[in-house]
Amino acid sequence: MCERAKNRQLKIAITGGIGSGKSFVCERLRRYGIDIYDCDAAAKRLMRTLAPLQQALREAVGEDVYQDGVLNKARMAQFLLASEQNAQIIDHLVHPAVAADFLASGYTWMECAILFESGFDRLVDVVVYVDAPHDVRLKRVMARDGITAEKVEEWMHRQLPPEEVRRRCDYVILNDGIADVDEQIQVFLVTPIQRFLK
Repeated sequence: MCERAKNRQLKIAITGGIGSGKSFVCERLRRYGIDIYDCDAAAKRLMRTLAPLQQALREAVGEDVYQDGVLNKARMAQFLLASEQNAQIIDHLVHPAVAADFLASGYTWMECAILFESGFDRLVDVVVYVDAPHDVRLKRVMARDGITAEKVEEWMHRQLPPEEVRRRCDYVILNDGIADVDEQIQVFLVTPIQRFLK
């Protein structure tokens, strides 16, 4: 990884499980003048605007996935929830479009919840994991989305286990509501980045 990083600016990803507070950490990073590419927002934008992707989605889901040029979210959700195979079909269409958009964007930082599942970890040099205790994450998502603990647990189980993601990351920011997030960010930003390269 060091060899390929020598010839260009390093790329850094922020990831973490649902309710960990990735967006909060990214907002704090923006206060340091860091622009961050939001993979989730980009996927939604590209499904609205990228003609080749729209055509591929019509072929995969059906013409009714767009109505008057607008993405039919209910139809897309129905297709996604019908089977794991359907979800994989959409991923195989959307993820390459997002990856290409990120590489062409000029951004060097990205926020991505499914960094390893999507393969986007191959696009970056350093991965920062935003961590929080399970019960803290649970309460945050319940309060944010107004859903039951059981539903949150279901979402959590769809993601890679935290210990697996943590093992594959280079730096951890604890966002438990007690630890000083800004202090951890400052330590990361002033530490020679080569320390984190595998």
